[in-house]
Amino acid sequence: MNMKTPIFKVQFFQGILMTCVLFIPVLLLAEGSWPKEIKTAKSTIVIYQPQPDSMKGDHLYTRAAISFTTTKIIAPVFGAVWSDSRFSTDRESGKCTIFDIKILNVRFPGIDTIDPTKVQHFKKILEEEAAKWEMEFSLDELKSSLALNKVAAGKSADFKNDPPEIIYEKQNSVLVLFDNDPVFKESGTSGLKRAINTPFLVLQDVKDNSYYLFGADYWYKSSDPVKSPWKNIPKPPSNVAKYFDELKKQFDYSDPNALKAENKQSGNKTAGAPNIVVRTKPSELIQSKGEPKYAPIQGTQLLYMTNTDDNIFMTIDKNQYFILISGRWYQSSVIAGPWSFIDSENLPPDFARIPEGSEKDIVLASIAGTNAAKDAVMDAQIPQTAAVDRKSAKCEVKYDGDPKFEKIKGTSLARGMNTSSTVLLFDKTYYVCDNAVWFIGHGPTGPWVVATSIPDEIQKIPPEDPSYNVKYVYIYDVQPDVVYIGYTPGYTSCYIYGTTVVYGTGWAYPPFYGPYYYPRPVTYGFSMNYNPWFGWSMGYSMSVGWCTFSVGGPMGHPGGWWGPPMYRPPYPPPYNHYYGSRPPAYRGGGNTININNSHNTNIYNNRTDGSAKPARQPSASVRPATGNQTGNKQPGVNDKTRPGSNTGTKDAKPSDRAAGQKNNVYTDGKGDVYRNNNGDWQKNNGKNWESTQPKQQDRTVQPKQQDKPVQPKTQDRSGFNQQEMDKQNSARERGTQNMNNRSSMQQSSPARSSGSSRIGGGGGRKK
Repeated sequence: MNMKTPIFKVQFFQGILMTCVLFIPVLLLAEGSWPKEIKTAKSTIVIYQPQPDSMKGDHLYTRAAISFTTTKIIAPVFGAVWSDSRFSTDRESGKCTIFDIKILNVRFPGIDTIDPTKVQHFKKILEEEAAKWEMEFSLDELKSSLALNKVAAGKSADFKNDPPEIIYEKQNSVLVLFDNDPVFKESGTSGLKRAINTPFLVLQDVKDNSYYLFGADYWYKSSDPVKSPWKNIPKPPSNVAKYFDELKKQFDYSDPNALKAENKQSGNKTAGAPNIVVRTKPSELIQSKGEPKYAPIQGTQLLYMTNTDDNIFMTIDKNQYFILISGRWYQSSVIAGPWSFIDSENLPPDFARIPEGSEKDIVLASIAGTNAAKDAVMDAQIPQTAAVDRKSAKCEVKYDGDPKFEKIKGTSLARGMNTSSTVLLFDKTYYVCDNAVWFIGHGPTGPWVVATSIPDEIQKIPPEDPSYNVKYVYIYDVQPDVVYIGYTPGYTSCYIYGTTVVYGTGWAYPPFYGPYYYPRPVTYGFSMNYNPWFGWSMGYSMSVGWCTFSVGGPMGHPGGWWGPPMYRPPYPPPYNHYYGSRPPAYRGGGNTININNSHNTNIYNNRTDGSAKPARQPSASVRPATGNQTGNKQPGVNDKTRPGSNTGTKDAKPSDRAAGQKNNVYTDGKGDVYRNNNGDWQKNNGKNWESTQPKQQDRTVQPKQQDKPVQPKTQDRSGFNQQEMDKQNSARERGTQNMNNRSSMQQSSPARSSGSSRIGGGGGRKK
């Protein structure tokens, strides 16, 4: 076929107009079954897995390779499409929804006879059609692809990485933290007081001045909560037991503790009771079950401790110990310490060689240069988004007495001190970040309305201030009825530190004591660990009931210990190889495990006013503007133009995986199209595929005596970058594997508790 003939031009362009405008609904749809196929009456479109180029705010820039055939064009024609889209995320399902698509460019390599004006006309039609659709794809695939790009992240000199007190125990132990010296208040039951500056249930019997601690179906007694040892007892006195029974009625209490089941079998309430370690300053507990036992990590000179749930390593050559705490590495010559901070980039090289799928691959996300670390850093930049209804969103701020404000160092801001809310004062105007939604008011108590902008000064808040996390809540776009907003994991204390992520800023924020007690976010003390499915989660020992009655309900903290009032980190299941090819499975997976409070992976789901909805394409009356320009609305949307309707483009719904097609086609930044044919990269020239490998001349000139041999010539590869394409291929395979692992993990997960320790908002706790 002569591809330069007018007949071909007409057929080619008509085929595009008739078919390509219909492929957008699945341009970014990923279900682990790429490529996708769309069939219409006269054509077939195959869309290969998109390649995200960059992300800015709630905009995603992608390019994707496509191919199509029509009744007139039998051989597939390959091309590339670039787009700028708005996106909405749902971290709970691991999906991202694309809307408000703007087609930036199209190219069909090897076909250079298309009139540029017609191509622009095609782009316009394509964009108008694309505005009617919503698309989904996997966050795992997005993260792996975006992780290829350089991340503009540096090390904050203001993060505090000094080690907390690190305690090593050889027996089953639990660290009970108080925020400075214990403070008790009336519990509502005569003769009993309750500690308010700890997330644990600690009661004081005023009559005999004894103290009682509950956790994981165990009771303890002490004559002093800090200075005296805690002794396990079979049951508490009657007044304490009565208070506890009344407290249980306010909770959907379900204790997943494996030790509890053992107790029932033995009939001994003190069997296996952990030792209690109490501290009033930032501390972290590491422990082994008896004397330490070690095993080698294949392919490295590292040993890891096998009889512990902590991440404890030792180098064979130098007998140096390394531990991972809240994403930070510490080293010591002896396991009892003292410990010193070591940057992940300065770890012994063998740490980066820990195999994915091995017993300790969970630490890879905290080791510079690993794929897991790149994924984690990318994940920390992807926001959880929402559309907030400007009319229904409500905010209430309560103070203990008259509002008190203190200046935030290095800024022109002041922060409210005697409130559980994050209230900032700037230029005689008040701003409140209420569960990842910004509000504005002209007085410290409002009235409050949804903010449409916030001061740039907020980005200057230093890590040493407890309001640092609100820097990570953004306003993306404003419409008459809704505001499009989002927060990145920094709002929940997951921060990028160079080439890895860490939990918390490392600063110990002093609490505020007035008539009430207001805790502040913490970094240490709860065995915070990162995994790719839940992000940061509290240590497994915390999930067995130790904090059940202390972080929620009428006596619950109004937030602060872990960030926003409605958020705390989830409890993880026991870790078992989340990376690599083996599907994850839960050890001891017969227990009901409280993964998290209800929907707490998405704070917007917890707004009691119901004002925050998914930021996907809404009805025509609230369609977001293209880009950031208010009022520049795309064409309206109605049911007749949505997929599956009785009219319009119903026949454009994608099928499952395109039969006989491999997900091995890519496009580079220029729009050239390549495929990976079992390791041999081939380029599409508009007619067929040709190898990108250099070809030797058919004849090699034989050297004459004393002459040097003539080197074979190399074929012009037209700028093909195999290293870049290999990276794209690896990222695609990794994203698919991660998505499959997530699916396996969800299918094999035990039942989740429905919220036995739900956190509510509300005021502080009175002294």
